[in-house]
Amino acid sequence: MAQQEEVFKKLIAHCKEYGFVFPSSEIYDGLAAVYDYGQNGVELKNNIKRYWWDAMTMLNDNVVGIDAAIFMHPTTWKASGHVDAFNDPLIDNRDSKKRYRADVLIEELLAKFDDKIEKEVEKAAKRFGETFDEALFRQTNPRVVENREKRDALHARFTKALNDSNLDELKQIIVDYEVVCPISGTKNWTDVRQFNLMFATEIGSTADGAMKIYLRPETAQGIFVNFLNVQKTGRMKIPFGIAQIGKAFRNEIVARQFIFRMREFEQMEMQFFVRPGEEMKWFEYWKQFRLRWHKALGLGDHKYRFHDHDKLAHYANAATDIEFEMPFGFKEVEGIHSRTDFDLGSHEKYSGKNIKYFDPELNESYVPYVIETSIGVDRTFLSIMAAAYDEQTLEGGDSRVVLHLPAVLAPVKVAVLPLVKKDGLPEKAREVMNLLKFDFKAVYDEKDSIGKRYRRQDAVGTPFCVTIDHETLENETVTIRHRDSMQQERVKISELYGIIENEVSLKSLLKKL
Repeated sequence: MAQQEEVFKKLIAHCKEYGFVFPSSEIYDGLAAVYDYGQNGVELKNNIKRYWWDAMTMLNDNVVGIDAAIFMHPTTWKASGHVDAFNDPLIDNRDSKKRYRADVLIEELLAKFDDKIEKEVEKAAKRFGETFDEALFRQTNPRVVENREKRDALHARFTKALNDSNLDELKQIIVDYEVVCPISGTKNWTDVRQFNLMFATEIGSTADGAMKIYLRPETAQGIFVNFLNVQKTGRMKIPFGIAQIGKAFRNEIVARQFIFRMREFEQMEMQFFVRPGEEMKWFEYWKQFRLRWHKALGLGDHKYRFHDHDKLAHYANAATDIEFEMPFGFKEVEGIHSRTDFDLGSHEKYSGKNIKYFDPELNESYVPYVIETSIGVDRTFLSIMAAAYDEQTLEGGDSRVVLHLPAVLAPVKVAVLPLVKKDGLPEKAREVMNLLKFDFKAVYDEKDSIGKRYRRQDAVGTPFCVTIDHETLENETVTIRHRDSMQQERVKISELYGIIENEVSLKSLLKKL
């Protein structure tokens, strides 16, 4: 775990050094849990969003997109339940004065039991080799069985406390299991209490005439209030979906782990409207479709898993998370929820407007049920960066830091490098640059030795480096270097487009879905 934490610190430093992520307002000492995306970060982020948008709206002919406003009528959030129920259970340590989410502290306890079990399994696998029967070992090994029983007992108690909204029991679990504050090392805890996460502000020109409104804590409600607008203008028939990418805001008190949990973040959400009674079929469909979307990136299938919710939201009848193995453990990057008819039904009630859908096949009107897929852009960004970051020791004792980013998402697709800054090579390199820049994000670099330039491109994850040398002037060929293998090959300038396009095409990635 300590090694992983060290790698995570290096990744954070790398993000800043190479223009991916900066602390916001850094010249004023920053703002906690708020970050800016740099020149390479914004390219990677935009590529992630394009991959999601095209996968949802192009591969599914019954999914369309919108872009709703951040500010919404305040009754929206009353209807959605956020005003009354959008809370986190928080607990303070009196000695460190630090605040924590009680549920997260208990989830970390559960993860420790899981780690103990997996370590026992790993040790046994090494000891017994090919003859190892993992399933039998998990069922019969006394230490594994003991830890699993302890974990299951804690999990059952935790789940009941969550579902009963029993804050006293959440604290009692923390006390009984002697959870210590990681800062002070003490067990001097306050009671658990609820804290609303919405940012409030006012709209209006005078204090007397101002209306209290909220920065949206999610983008979903902008979709729900536009359900009829999209359905009627697009002549959409059930089942159909509405997708949206946008900023959301939450006053996270326990914001931490770099860009994993921020106060200003970006979501990619899709609400899929279905007939009542068909929601579980579509819930399973979108679970599998979204998992394929993640796995198609090639970061490692073993790094993903489903995690069913211990506590369902009051409006849901099914919910699961797609978790990714971050440097700090398996964490949620996307949620798939069956929200029943709560949202549209509630907006119909509060607005007084008829939001029912007339189904011509059934010849009846009803409030549709909804399947939601909600993915964090920032968390996806972090998962990709964490999986891509690699420190390599090369032959001869040299080393390099390389980002094995999926080529289609890489911020820069190709770097054009003249071998030296003379003999007409820069001019020829500019010609090659001008051939490529209309189709691919390309950079030109002539500073430092060619080796240092290769290392710079490795560090930002550029899949291809094209070097122009004296032979180029003779026969119109260049050296193309592949990032991951570092292999170089001589190719004609006229062949560059096809070689690069074959690796970085979004179309090839979408076809995997």
